[in-house]
Amino acid sequence: MSRNPLASKIAVPYARALYDYSVEQNVMHKITADFQNLEGKIVVALDVQNETEELIPVFTSKDQTERIFISEHLGKFFRVLVKRNRLNLASEISKNYLELVYKTASVKMVEVSTAFPFTTVQKLNLIKKLKELTNAREIRLVINVDSSLIGGFLVKLDSNVLDFTIKNQLENLAKELGCTLGRLDQTD
Repeated sequence: MSRNPLASKIAVPYARALYDYSVEQNVMHKITADFQNLEGKIVVALDVQNETEELIPVFTSKDQTERIFISEHLGKFFRVLVKRNRLNLASEISKNYLELVYKTASVKMVEVSTAFPFTTVQKLNLIKKLKELTNAREIRLVINVDSSLIGGFLVKLDSNVLDFTIKNQLENLAKELGCTLGRLDQTD
């Protein structure tokens, strides 16, 4: 979930405006559900032919074969992004919008990188521990599988990183052995 700082900075006011709109119009649940359906996908085009439809198709592949239907409220917002040439920021705006919603609802977004996919039991245990650690009402996991970690997992929560990976343990062991071997060389 590494972010482009400039895109994130530009996306914040759009996300805030959409959040305020969703509260004023009492449609937060619809827009949040739309963004959750789009999570992990990149919006590349909007079907502008359907100006009056209640559900608007959004294309999530460059060849415009994969599409997802969104509510008219988010469709209007995406039209504004198209007019301002900002549709490329849709996923960053989505992340910022969902962070605002989750913060309001006491939901924590937690990024987890793991060497192997978690089982359902492992996910539930991790969520339980993270709830205790953060006092959040709900935890939403964003899980990335990264085989370079060798084993274990890495948790990113706000600005904290908890690294339980074998890769990290091996790197620490190598550093420690390097220092020990360095001291042995100096005594000869």
